[in-house]
Amino acid sequence: MKKIPYFIFTLFVIFCIGCSQNEKQETVTKDVTIIAPSSEGGGWDLTARALKDILMSEELINKNIRVVNKIGAGGELGWKYVMQQEDNVLAMNSSLLITNHLLGQSSITYNDFTPIATLATEWEVVIVSKDSSISSAKSLMNSLKKTPSAYKIGVSPRLGNDDQLSFVLASKQVDIQPEELDFYVYENSDQVVSALVKNQIDVATMSLSEAKKYYDSNQVKLLVISADKRLKELPEIPTWSEEGIELVFEHWRGIMGPPNMTKDEIEFWDMTIEKMVRTEKWKQTLKKYLWKDFYKNSSETSKYLEEQSKMYEVLMGVDMEN
Repeated sequence: MKKIPYFIFTLFVIFCIGCSQNEKQETVTKDVTIIAPSSEGGGWDLTARALKDILMSEELINKNIRVVNKIGAGGELGWKYVMQQEDNVLAMNSSLLITNHLLGQSSITYNDFTPIATLATEWEVVIVSKDSSISSAKSLMNSLKKTPSAYKIGVSPRLGNDDQLSFVLASKQVDIQPEELDFYVYENSDQVVSALVKNQIDVATMSLSEAKKYYDSNQVKLLVISADKRLKELPEIPTWSEEGIELVFEHWRGIMGPPNMTKDEIEFWDMTIEKMVRTEKWKQTLKKYLWKDFYKNSSETSKYLEEQSKMYEVLMGVDMEN
């Protein structure tokens, strides 16, 4: 007789746990939109579409997910849209959210959003067209040291992003002043490479995942990578340190939501994204794009964004705009 109440109590506990999990699952009550504030094929877009595919294929969310590209103002157009939403609309982000504000190009800050997660990092590269006479990053920097405006340098989607910043930090080590460099800004990496192969610009700086497809199709040469050592996937590409410049630079991407998200919503996304980054499909995505896992949950991302903001204030103590 004593076992019956205990058995009933156990069933009750299991039932309540199930109810609690269902309630959290129902935090997302309608379809989800992920804003990629860039063109298709860019880093934000690739990350957003990977998220969508894995969350849906692994059945980690029971609603439909769509990716919407809102292009303009270095991400700001998409981010402003998310600020005006109430729920179920998320956006990809990166350090540009911080640097836009520090450069006075935007009034938006990371504090205007709810941090959801930091997802991955990747390396920055410098590229030239396959027929370029520039043979190495070392020779490039030596030429720029003599004549800083000798080469036109392509970057997207806005000055102040990690693509430009990594190049500026490398150039400063050989006493090149950033304001003397000749940067040309394009909407996306496709436009940058198009300008490169048409000889409208001479050099470009961008993330590895954006550059690799052009490298694989033999349109460009990779001069240097911002990694701490050569990648086993690209053993032929030297690091900055091998070119005489001590620079290791990682570019991160994450996801955020509109302001004033509820505690339940944040907990739901913490639980869901954490499950996603543990899947084999996410691990394969990291491998495919040569990204590095850098998962941080909402509270960890909040602290990280604050740390990054302080770091960029120091790094950007120079005028990066021409």
